[in-house]
Amino acid sequence: MGKSMAVDVVAGDEEWYIEEAEKANVTINYVIDTHVHADHYSGGRKLAQMVGAPYCLHESDKGFVKFEFEPLRDGQSLDLGNVNVEVLHTPGHTPDSICLLVTDRRRGELPWFVLTGDTLFVGSIGRPDLLGREREMSAQLYDSIHSRLLHLSNEVEIFPGHQAGSVCGVGLSGKPSSTIGFEKRWNSGLSMSKEAFVENLLKEIPPRPAEMDRMVAANIAA
Repeated sequence: MGKSMAVDVVAGDEEWYIEEAEKANVTINYVIDTHVHADHYSGGRKLAQMVGAPYCLHESDKGFVKFEFEPLRDGQSLDLGNVNVEVLHTPGHTPDSICLLVTDRRRGELPWFVLTGDTLFVGSIGRPDLLGREREMSAQLYDSIHSRLLHLSNEVEIFPGHQAGSVCGVGLSGKPSSTIGFEKRWNSGLSMSKEAFVENLLKEIPPRPAEMDRMVAANIAA
C-alpha cells in the first residue's frame, strides 16, 4: 500500500533513504530509533523533518531527551498497510531499547521477522554497561530476550542493528541476519542460566565507543 518506515538512521544517510523510498514508490510514514544511540549520530529526527513523518522513541525517553517525539509503548501496533509492526520494549542494552516485530498479513498472521536493534545480535548479545549499571542491566537484558524474543517461532528471522566490527557487543557475526531457531541453538549466551548470562556479559565488555558522551548529548539535544 505504499507505506514504509525507516529505522536507526545514521546522520548523513537521510538523502539515501528518501531516494530509496522514491525508487520503491513508497512514503516514509514513521522514523524510529530503537534506542538513544551511543555509537553514532542519529539522522532520525532530521529525516523525519525532511519527509514530514513522526520521529519515534520509546516512551521512557520522556524527560531524558530534550525535544518532542512520538512516544511508542510496549505492545503498540504500527499500521503500514498490509504490514503490521508491533513494538516490543526490551530494556537491557539501554532502558529505552525496543525491538520491532513485523508481520506481512498478505503472507499470513504469524510474524515474519524482528528488528532487534542492539538487544540480540547474530551470535552475540548487546552490551549492558552504557549507563554504568552493568549487573542490573545485564539481568534486564536476560529477561527481555527470554520473555520477548525466544518465545517467537523458530522460523522468525532476526535483523540486528549491527554486524561484526561494532563496539555494541562482543563476537558479532558478519552475517546480517539469522533466525530465532538458529540463535537458540548456536548463540551460546541464550542457553545459560540467568546468573551465568550476567557473569558472561560482565567479563567481556568491549571498550566504550569513542566520543560516546558527545554522541549521546547530540542525540538527545533540542
